[in-house]
Amino acid sequence: MTIAEAQAIVDRWIKENGVRYFNELTNMAILTEEVGEVARIISRQYGEQSFKKSDEGKQLGDELADVLFVLICLANQTGVDLTEALQKNLEKKTNRDSNRHKQNEKLK
Repeated sequence: MTIAEAQAIVDRWIKENGVRYFNELTNMAILTEEVGEVARIISRQYGEQSFKKSDEGKQLGDELADVLFVLICLANQTGVDLTEALQKNLEKKTNRDSNRHKQNEKLK
């Protein structure tokens, strides 16, 4: 699925199942919560923290998908075309960083 298709699918899902979008501030708070859940898994799976009983069954892919879903909701309700935004962002990063990372001794 393309990014544009994902935006359309999420919009349709919200209208059919979610009644309406939560407001932007609520979705920002939800996005923060979801990113926190991703951080929790990463810190336990790749970091030094140990898993708790309440962490059982949590999957990184599922939590990343939750982040993506809410991010798409925010884009949809604020009129952001994520395909266009990502293309422009990659162009900006390429122009700014095309040699920067190659010259970074820390990355060799």
